[in-house]
Amino acid sequence: MLIAAHFGTEAALVAGLGAFLGHLFPVWLKFKGGKGVATYIGVLLGLFWPVALLFCVIWLVVAVLFRYSSLSALIASALTPLGLWVLGQPNTAALFLLLTVLLWVMHRENIARLINGTEGKLGAKIARS
Repeated sequence: MLIAAHFGTEAALVAGLGAFLGHLFPVWLKFKGGKGVATYIGVLLGLFWPVALLFCVIWLVVAVLFRYSSLSALIASALTPLGLWVLGQPNTAALFLLLTVLLWVMHRENIARLINGTEGKLGAKIARS
């Protein structure tokens, strides 16, 4: 992504999208990847680091208040495009709106568990049988 930035902002945005999609749907793992939070932050860090810092602060505050990692990531990602827009990064905000939708889709099971009250909390003991 940083190399692509030498060819222009749009090239960096496309490279960031490619990195994110590649981590969500890796060919060598039969298109079954992760949920994309770390890659989301990495792409954000490469494109506009002040909002990456904001993402991390929001994640930390929500995690301390509610103790749900998934909820922290969902809220921080929902606010990221707005932060980018407000700070004068409309193209990056548009990309992150798409990445946020994808991140939320990948978290659909976590969202269901949050709604049902069965999502595991940070620091909670795991029951062993």
